[in-house]
Amino acid sequence: MKEKSFSPLSGYLMLLVVLVFMLAGTVGVLLTRNLYLLWFLGIGLFLSFGFFFVNPNDSVVLVLFGDYKGTVKQNGFYWVNPFFSRKKISLRARNFDSEKIKVNDKVGNPIQIGVILVWQVKDTFKAAFEVDNYENFVRIQSDSAVRTLAGLYPYDNFDNENEVTLRSGHTEVNHALEENLKNRLEIAGIHVVEARIGYLAYASEIAGAMLRRQQAAAVVAARFKIVEGAVSMVQMALEHLSKENIIELDEERKAAMVSNLMVVLCGDKDASPVVNAGTLHS
Repeated sequence: MKEKSFSPLSGYLMLLVVLVFMLAGTVGVLLTRNLYLLWFLGIGLFLSFGFFFVNPNDSVVLVLFGDYKGTVKQNGFYWVNPFFSRKKISLRARNFDSEKIKVNDKVGNPIQIGVILVWQVKDTFKAAFEVDNYENFVRIQSDSAVRTLAGLYPYDNFDNENEVTLRSGHTEVNHALEENLKNRLEIAGIHVVEARIGYLAYASEIAGAMLRRQQAAAVVAARFKIVEGAVSMVQMALEHLSKENIIELDEERKAAMVSNLMVVLCGDKDASPVVNAGTLHS
């Protein structure tokens, strides 16, 4: 119940044998008029059905009346018993770009997600006999793996930046997807070369709302940085004025100065300067 190699006869040698049989039958009948020599022609025609090719990175699974005989992976021209049934299985690496499917993430948000999978057949016995159609098996299991993955992570998280999400945790998420697909496709003899998320977006019905939420979060983060920088600048200005003895301000004047500086530094628009033509306390 596992893959094994099969060594068929050389196709070139058997081609010579077939030609000898067919030539002997044809020439014998023409020269001797003996119809029994047609058996040689019939045998030659029958043997000719045993020829087949194996291209590079291809394989041929051989079965005789339901009995698995082996797999031929070495490329070349071969001959086997004409009663052998032969099934070609490609060993080349293939790309599978899944369709975008709508699923719910960990917190229930509807999202659209697609996966890019690079795979190839490693065990021809499993691919031929353990599943009905290994190519269709890859498509269905990839779809199932993506749905499972989407339910394990949120698309994005605005409250906990350390949580792994589908949008930010590329390495961990893709690794989890790859391991999931390896376990699912092992039964079909499929080797997963690479698996990663190829498309990720919010579903259309909530895309606008989520975009506004992301914009709001970005504005809040920017405001936080602006206020943090403004406070540092005001503190530095007061300390510098006090250290250099440029001017002495009471608590009321300091509060006014702080208020004016915060308005200037945190405002959305450029401040309009006002020139005080009176005295300091006027």
